[in-house]
Amino acid sequence: MSLPAKFPAASGLIRSFRSCVAGLKVASTACAVAAVFVLAVVSDANALQANGSAKSQTEKAAPEKYTLSGSYLAATIAVADHDTSAAAFYYRKLLLHDPRNNELVERAFIAYLADGDIAYAAGLAERMLVRDPGNSLSQLVLGVRALGNKQYDKAKSLLNRGGRGRQADVTATLLYAWAQAGSGQFKQAIETVDRLKGEDSFSIIRDLNAGFLADLGGMNEEAERRYRAAYQADPRTMRIVDALGRFLARTGRMQEALALYDGLDKGMRRNPMLSNSARTLKSGLPVTRSIASVKSGAAEALYGLAMAGGRDGDETASLIYLRLALALDSEHELAVIALCDIYERLKTPQEANKLYDTMPASTPFYRTAQLQKALNLEQMGESDKAVALLESLTRDYPKDYEVPSTLGTLYRSRKDFAKAAEAYDKALAAATANGDDVSWSLYYFRGIAHERTKQWPKAEKDFRQALALQPDQALVLNYLGYSWVDQGINLDEAFGMLRKAVEQRPRDGYIVDSLGWAFYRLGRYDEALRFLERALELRASDPTINDHLGDVYWRVGRKIEAGFQWNHARDLKPEADDLVEILKKIEHGLPDEVKPIVPPAPAQSGKGG
Repeated sequence: MSLPAKFPAASGLIRSFRSCVAGLKVASTACAVAAVFVLAVVSDANALQANGSAKSQTEKAAPEKYTLSGSYLAATIAVADHDTSAAAFYYRKLLLHDPRNNELVERAFIAYLADGDIAYAAGLAERMLVRDPGNSLSQLVLGVRALGNKQYDKAKSLLNRGGRGRQADVTATLLYAWAQAGSGQFKQAIETVDRLKGEDSFSIIRDLNAGFLADLGGMNEEAERRYRAAYQADPRTMRIVDALGRFLARTGRMQEALALYDGLDKGMRRNPMLSNSARTLKSGLPVTRSIASVKSGAAEALYGLAMAGGRDGDETASLIYLRLALALDSEHELAVIALCDIYERLKTPQEANKLYDTMPASTPFYRTAQLQKALNLEQMGESDKAVALLESLTRDYPKDYEVPSTLGTLYRSRKDFAKAAEAYDKALAAATANGDDVSWSLYYFRGIAHERTKQWPKAEKDFRQALALQPDQALVLNYLGYSWVDQGINLDEAFGMLRKAVEQRPRDGYIVDSLGWAFYRLGRYDEALRFLERALELRASDPTINDHLGDVYWRVGRKIEAGFQWNHARDLKPEADDLVEILKKIEHGLPDEVKPIVPPAPAQSGKGG
């Protein structure tokens, strides 16, 4: 029994991939539509069986619980949820039902490629090339497989067929060059890479890959020329910096290499790869090449293309390239991190955590991966595991302030502000002991924790310290200014801070609300109304902003609208203490008389509002 003709066809592999992995947003209504469609499929299937259609041997062999309709619906839901493992599984079951369906072959190919099962995807690619010999994605997958198997002539044959579009052509050119290197043709490989012209990103990829090829082929003068060209074009990409630094150290220029690493800004020096390389140099241990083999070179080329595609907003190609890069070099740490980042943006943290678990403790990126894994666990609702992991990391890395800082962020997200403050205390102590630069945000977050635990003197001190580190930081200006107005202190300075915050972030509903509420607290209701209505336009679903606007409506005599805003605030699930006050206002309104915290001052211009 074949799938009925109404099975939806995709317009092409890349379009299928975009739908399957990179950006499909399916609401419950869409799922309902899908369910109705599946019922139609089942109806057609039953009709075919009633007419005496014979089952194929493959279908008879399939377990009865994996029905055509059930597997299709499961695959559809898995695609909507970006669950590549489940999508691949159920598309494979569908192929057992209907192995000759070309659309199913394409969808299964995409699903397995996205899930990283390159071996199975390659088998499907062979079938697709029989039907469509010019399919560039199938050629790419099979070319990568040939490279991994050291079948360099076969790889060149597959990759030399060209691709559809500029990106496919760049990819085939780079991988063809690495296949030439596998055959010992390093000079020819560099000539092949030099065919890449045009966009700045491709020029950097060209010079970096040419440097890798020359370095691996023992052509030191050419390698240095290319590494320096890439570095001059992009001195902030860690892979380029590390390649040049390693090359200089390996060719006897240790002091120049150390100066390169020591000259980086503090943010780059904290990068795990660069800090690990600098420690290796200073310890006198042998320095290895950035690229030690043809396979790792081809993987690096795919990783570079993934990063270039990501900067251009093309997550689809990036995910494909990263999966293929890991098929060639499973220990390519940067590719793992980049792939995890894509999964996290697609809101599938469980997929990211599977990849984080593949990183050994010996890698420089292990701590970073574990920190992100803990945050993902918290997002997945596995809070106890997240805390246990972070506490374990705190013991393993006692001098690292980022670990307790992350633990503080986790506690703060749960509104456990007392434990958050303790964690931030440890983070600041570790940073001070190590002489590390401390971000303004660490003081800001600890200040919030102190304020929420009613330790205002400590909170105010932290907010002032955050502003000492970054005087114009809008979030700190807003929080401190709002808190002062709420307490009726430092009013001139507070209003200056709030106005400055609004000037910097005029489309931040929370910050605009703060200035509006400050005017309300001063009894300047007309000015408050203007800012609070604008805040609601910017952040309509926030219960506090709705509550504030209800209060000012009441004070200006618009009591019906006030009741509407309070009811809306109630329905938006405010915090428990706020809900009690909102319910009182819904029932009784506000007192007839209100005393502003100070006598109303002359109206000021709403600059920034």
